[in-house]
Parts: sequence; structure tokens; C-alpha cells
Amino acid sequence: MTVTAVVGAQWGDEGKGRIVDYLAKRANYVIRFQGGDNAGHTVINDFGKTVLHLVPCGIFYENVHNIIGTGCVVNPQSLLEEIAHLKSIGVSCDRLWISSRAQMLMPYHRTLDELEEQARGADTIGTTMRGVGPAYSDKATRSGLRIGDLLQPDWLEARLDNALKTINRKLTILGGQPVDGREVYELLMEFRLQLAPRIVDTAPILRMALEAGNDILLEGQLGVMRDLDWGIYPYVTSSHPTAAFAPSGAGLPAGSLDEVHGVCKAYSTCVGDGPFPVELHDEIGKLMQDVGKEFGATTGRPRRCGWFDGVAIRYAAWLNGMTGLAITKLDVLDSIETLKICTGYRLADGTVLTDTVPDTSLLMDAQPLWEEMPGWVTPTTGCRSWAALPVEARNYVSRISELAGVPVAYVSVGPERDNMFGRGSPALVTEQ
Repeated sequence: MTVTAVVGAQWGDEGKGRIVDYLAKRANYVIRFQGGDNAGHTVINDFGKTVLHLVPCGIFYENVHNIIGTGCVVNPQSLLEEIAHLKSIGVSCDRLWISSRAQMLMPYHRTLDELEEQARGADTIGTTMRGVGPAYSDKATRSGLRIGDLLQPDWLEARLDNALKTINRKLTILGGQPVDGREVYELLMEFRLQLAPRIVDTAPILRMALEAGNDILLEGQLGVMRDLDWGIYPYVTSSHPTAAFAPSGAGLPAGSLDEVHGVCKAYSTCVGDGPFPVELHDEIGKLMQDVGKEFGATTGRPRRCGWFDGVAIRYAAWLNGMTGLAITKLDVLDSIETLKICTGYRLADGTVLTDTVPDTSLLMDAQPLWEEMPGWVTPTTGCRSWAALPVEARNYVSRISELAGVPVAYVSVGPERDNMFGRGSPALVTEQ
């Protein structure tokens, strides 16, 4: 039995979905432990290419129980659309459950998100405007609604009436229109009819699963650099994508984690605003964007691209207690003759940092320190083992492992399931 967390080791969009899909074949449970429908996990398998926003990536295996955990904020409309799409391509959703304690993302949360971002003017934070921030805000102020409230209509109606007293004041101040409580309540009753059989108290279920020795996979959204506490605040998400939160968001004891797999690309990408020291504004950055198809799975926004950030990975590895790395999209670098890795930040006062990411105000002016490595300039998409990779590619991956202080467990050289394989020794390769 193992409990394994899969978390983002960069700014999000690292390829966590394909890693979870790969690992889920041996899991009994896959649990999304935080976030909402503001990011997409892209999976390519026998069902084709699917982008999941709320449903865990273990859904493609009929023997796996999939849970949307308590740490999530759930937009019922988005979830129903996602379920309908999965069913249309032949994926069974019979083993999909929602924690009754998960927060409900309401239609007015999206409206608030849009109005608040507009009100920031030039000082935007790059929100996807899916309502996730306002939903978590209501959770923190105890005025939010929970998915389990759908099962108690009288309780739900009273909670909704109370919530709208504040919501409608906010909407009016921001120039929006007040919400009609009766219309919202009727919409929630429609959601109740469709979702009620899936809403469960997950605590006893997971207790039994853990005691029975089941394999449990915890699926995170976004990455450490978007963590509400440890990321590039305020350019962050409204939850905690780090492994420390995974058991709590899923509904497991704090000491239950056995393994933490951090997922990172072989280069860096970032969607949204905020400091990004390794960003490239040249033809190589454009090549990464084009070859890597770096456009947001949820918003379609182009991702900012740059060289691999060794400082960020060391920071992420320590914060998450990572036991292994999964490196994705190594093949995107196949045509680049000389590669660079950021091994330090030089701050405005001359201080050099190599193993921690400073607060945002300092990171804004940080200059990256580069280390160059030779590229391999040969296709890797046909490689199916660590030994099959070019020596330069193995050395590059090994250097990432060295900077992180964590062994690399998996490498992928393409989007398909069979494009991923385990790796060998972390030592630098000196000969073929």
C-alpha cells in the first residue's frame, strides 16, 4: 500500500495529468485535493485527447474510485458538462464521487472574479476569471455553500439567502447586477437532481481504504510557485498545491504520505502575471511555445516560456518533501544546440540565492545566473528507455536531478502513455 501525491514543481501546466493517468493503473483511489475548474489536466490515451478540469485523471480506469476532495471548489455546471463529455467518448463515471464538504463555486463567483479583475486596472494578477478566488474567499469568511448542502434543501435556502446579502452588496459596488436568489436556488435544485447520488462523506470511505491497504493517488493542481503562501504572491492561486496540504484536502491523516512525485517540464512555462526570471523573449522561447504547444488548456492563453529554473526546483523539492521527479516534454528541446539552466538568482543588492525563491518584490528584479550544457540535436520521441536517450539528454536530466536533490523517477518524450519511462542512475553519463 502506498499513498502518493503528484504535485506541480513549477508554475503549473507541468503535465501532472499525464503522470497521474500513467500511475493510476495501479491505484485504487485517485483524489483531487485542491483547486477548481481554473486549470486543465490534459490526458492522451486510448480515449483520445481529454482535458479534465475537476474530474481526477484516474477516471479512465474502470476499477479506480475517483474523488473530488474536500479541498476543492466545485462548479456544478462545469462538472456536469465534464461528466457528459466523458460519457460521450465512452468513459464510465460510475465511480466518481464528490466530497460533501467540498465548497460549491456559484455562478456569482465568476461574475465577481471578472469585476474584481477589471477593477484592478493595470495591476491585474492574471486570474482565469473562473470564480475560484471568490469561492475560496467565501469559504474563508464562512459564507460559502458546500456541495453537501444540495442534499438539505431547507438548510441550503437559508445559507444562500445569507450569502446573497453580502454578495449583492459586492456586485453593486463593482458595477454589477444583484443576483435573484430564487433563480439561483432553482438552478441549485437542478444540480441536486443530477449530482446527489455522487455526493458522499469521504472521511469514512478513505479511512477504510487506508486501513485496507489500498493504493491512493493524490492529484494536485497548478504548482508550488502558485501556492497561496509559498508562491509568487499575489500572482498565485487561492489554495495550496503543495504536498503538505494533500492529505488534508483529500481527507487523510497528515502522516499518511509515502511518496511525493514532483512534476516539471524540461524547461519552464508560466501563465499569467508576476515575476518569471527565466523567461525568454527570443526565437528559442518562441520555439518552446510552438513545439511544446504551450497554450493554456483552460483559457487558451499563450504560456510564457524560458530555460529550466534550477533554483525554483530546489525550492519546490524541499517544500514538498519530494521523493521523486517526473520530467515531461524533454523532446521539445531536441533541436536546440546549447541549453541553459538557471542555477542562481542575483538580487538587486548583489546577493546570490541558489536554493530558495525570495519574496515577490525581490524576485521582480532578480537576474538569473546561467549554466550551459550541450544539447543532443536528435529526436527523442522514439526512445522507450533511459538507456535509449542520447548521452547529452541523460546528462541534462541528471543535472536537473542534482539541482533538485531528488532522483528522477520518470521521463517523458511525448504526450502518449508509452512515451514515458523510468530512469536509471542519477550519476552523470560519461559514455554511451
